[in-house]
Amino acid sequence: MPVISAPQGFNEDDLYVDLESVVGRSLFLKCEGFNFAGSIKLKAAAEMVEAAERDGVLRPGSVLVESSSGNLGVALSMIAANKGYRFICVTDSRCNLSTRRLMEALGSQVHIITEPDPDSGYLGARINHIHALLASDDRYVWLNQYSNEANWKAHHRTTAPAIARQFPNLDVLFVGAGTTGTLMGCARYFRDRRRPVRIVAVDSVGSVSFGTPQGRRMIPGLGMNIRPPLLDESYVDEVVHVEEADTIRACHRLARRGFLFGGSTGTVVSGATNWLAEHDDGDLTAVAIAPDLGERYLDTVYQSNWVHDLYGEDVLPSRERAAAHRVA
Repeated sequence: MPVISAPQGFNEDDLYVDLESVVGRSLFLKCEGFNFAGSIKLKAAAEMVEAAERDGVLRPGSVLVESSSGNLGVALSMIAANKGYRFICVTDSRCNLSTRRLMEALGSQVHIITEPDPDSGYLGARINHIHALLASDDRYVWLNQYSNEANWKAHHRTTAPAIARQFPNLDVLFVGAGTTGTLMGCARYFRDRRRPVRIVAVDSVGSVSFGTPQGRRMIPGLGMNIRPPLLDESYVDEVVHVEEADTIRACHRLARRGFLFGGSTGTVVSGATNWLAEHDDGDLTAVAIAPDLGERYLDTVYQSNWVHDLYGEDVLPSRERAAAHRVA
């Protein structure tokens, strides 16, 4: 069965799952969902808040505002509550209900955008809403995860060194592409140190980040309706695009082996598995980053009616369909 391992002196930045028995290839999954905020976004959130405080942009009485599909909103909700700031998360109707409730339980306000911008989709509409808020009150402070360099610097300082320490002979790293903060932080780290690590970005079909056509995307986390300002493609060796139906299948395949991960992880695992099937001769050391766990997706990715309504009755094999019906 899959092996869960961590070095001596374990912390949440050092937990990996060996997926070879699940996907048929040697692939280590770095699990980022075991911190207080439940996702990798806690790193970027903490770095951006601390940078804003150092620069004097964020001070007592400020009101944090940020656009988020969910996980960053939860991380900022926790930090804001701890530091005594008010926080407004601007999200849209695709955000998981449990995630919205969690932010509200932490004392945050959640503004839900229900109509996409004609050109830039839900993300554009969320950003338009933030600009309107900023114009209405000078207490509002937008961290802007999409262009904030503290986003990628958080992973340059923490995520990438942890992987390098655990896998000194790493050959290929698979990183999901959303704002591309994680992707850029890790890619820059290995390039700066002249480590010959192949960086493979995994994106969702329908995302425009790497120049492909815009399309429907219903699973929050990865993908963008605008080109990410942080993205520098010169640091990326390859890009793999994954259909959301394959994301669903990968999530359920992992769950059948006891691993409940979020939609972003399903996308990354699916993309990594396909890439390795074409390129791996059995000697590659490969790591993929799992941004979060799956509890917040029980009403979507793991709920049979939601899956069938959006992707059809046959998106899952019969065994997975039966299990999803039991969950529902």
